[in-house]
Amino acid sequence: MSEIESKGVIARFLAAPPDSVGKTIFVAVAVCLVASMIVSSAAVALRPVQEVNKLKDKQMNILQVAGLFEPGQNVAEAFKAFEPQVLELATGQFTDQFDAATFDDKAAANDAELSRALTEDPAGIGRQALYRTVYLLRDEAGGIDKVILPIHGYGLWSTLYGFIAVEENGNDIFGLQFYQHGETPGLGAEVDNPRWKAMWNGKKLRDDAGELQITVAKSQPAAGADFYVDALAGATLTSVGVDNLVRFWMGEQGYAPFLEALKAGEI
Repeated sequence: MSEIESKGVIARFLAAPPDSVGKTIFVAVAVCLVASMIVSSAAVALRPVQEVNKLKDKQMNILQVAGLFEPGQNVAEAFKAFEPQVLELATGQFTDQFDAATFDDKAAANDAELSRALTEDPAGIGRQALYRTVYLLRDEAGGIDKVILPIHGYGLWSTLYGFIAVEENGNDIFGLQFYQHGETPGLGAEVDNPRWKAMWNGKKLRDDAGELQITVAKSQPAAGADFYVDALAGATLTSVGVDNLVRFWMGEQGYAPFLEALKAGEI
């Protein structure tokens, strides 16, 4: 038996050449472990900062869709103008079952007790939360000026998350804004184009008979220009997705009961 073979495992490892297979694998594994520990530690340490930035971005988008955002403003301070409420979709009424400041809409959609599987699912969302956080903007007299409603649905490549602002009459659209999506730059991503977003201002959801008519299409529908937003050029499937998700959320499966109550002055 040679001198090296008579040594223990650690001694044989240390005595091996630097470029041996064993030492090469050991160094590679060690580097991976150290790197993963550093990345994990950084992720944990930065999570509070990420959550703060995520909340700020959400608040900023709500301010923008309501027409209240100004560059350089204190977003958190400006957001105090909004009154968050947890809405029960089926009844169209607010509930005090949850804290509106902490209720997580996305988590609720994945909770079997707080959501439902959709059989008719034009927005392509799979499950729908039974409750949503909506935001009220009141005028100086304390009456409702606008309501900001969260919406989401599938486009071409991704789920688009956004907000739609509706006037106090429950029918006139003030604005629409998406804050998260993965649509094609220059095509479907033109949902972020200020000129296209401006087309939503002043459009109506329903006609005088109460029928949902708002449409995103390449040509004007029979209902007329008041209910029509021009489709994005070269982004047919994204446009169809936006049309589907807006009509879904403004329809009976979405906010229709709430908007009817708002129109009737019951909110």
